[in-house]
Amino acid sequence: MKRLLLVRHGESEWNASRRLQGQADIGLSERGREQALALAPVIAQLAPDRTIVSDLRRARDTADLLGCKDAQPHEGLREIDVGEWTGRAIADIIADDPEGYRGWRAGSFAPPRGEIWQAFADRTAKATLDGFETAERLLVVCHGGVIRALLQTLLGLPPKRIIPVGPASVTVLANRPGETEMRLEVFNFSPQGPMLDAPD
Repeated sequence: MKRLLLVRHGESEWNASRRLQGQADIGLSERGREQALALAPVIAQLAPDRTIVSDLRRARDTADLLGCKDAQPHEGLREIDVGEWTGRAIADIIADDPEGYRGWRAGSFAPPRGEIWQAFADRTAKATLDGFETAERLLVVCHGGVIRALLQTLLGLPPKRIIPVGPASVTVLANRPGETEMRLEVFNFSPQGPMLDAPD
């Protein structure tokens, strides 16, 4: 059975302060490094045969801490570009534009100078599925928005119905031989327990 192993990077400095990052190249917090190290034995047990990773530092550092030294960086796996919301506190965005924020979470609104959701979903799906063609167990170390987009594209789940997965969590999709549709095997698993209010 072919499997996609989707890992969100560990907590970043801006995750910790609840600021939107988008494509800003923010590093991991100390807690984020600990989260990634805690997940490493789980990833080793899942035994991926290929790893691709967003080229942003928080994802690349997570892949290194997971022991994936041969991970192949791919800019197509970058987080969605949030335009003028980059670096802003989520609470401030909600206070200033609650409808816009809800629309953004639902995939129907782009911040000023930000990326359109469908274009984001298309590029992340292409990067992932291109890698999946040559792997039985593909590990994708990426971002929360990327995982939400892939769940929409591959499982048909609307983004507004998907909670953000926690930092350094793994979500697994499987594809049985002869089947074209993916199925969800594991969602938002972390060895440190579930994070139910994960930051965007």
